[in-house]
Amino acid sequence: MTQTLQVHLGDTLVTIGQRFVDAWHRAERGELTPDAPERHIGFANFELFAHIMTPRRLELLRHVHRDPPRSVRALSIALGRDYRRVHEDVEALVNAGLIDRHGTALRADYDSVRLETRIAL
Repeated sequence: MTQTLQVHLGDTLVTIGQRFVDAWHRAERGELTPDAPERHIGFANFELFAHIMTPRRLELLRHVHRDPPRSVRALSIALGRDYRRVHEDVEALVNAGLIDRHGTALRADYDSVRLETRIAL
């Protein structure tokens, strides 16, 4: 089953509430189940997302998706990067909801990211 992570930038409380109510109704109709879940995360604005999702972190995220490491140390070795920097990147991505940690193992159990943004001018 293909999983898409839906990332929302700049949502208001109204749009978040509407998405929740919509999901509730779809769950009542049986469209959302443990076997067919949706995963959403949000960032207050594009700038915050860009601060979290740097090119190095995107490279790290892709590696975790392709070959989930058993530890941060194993990931730093696989990437050929300093452990401390990889640890900082992993913490940022875990805290943002882009990587899941199971014990010491790291996972990114989705196949694509759908980015929806609202930019106030």
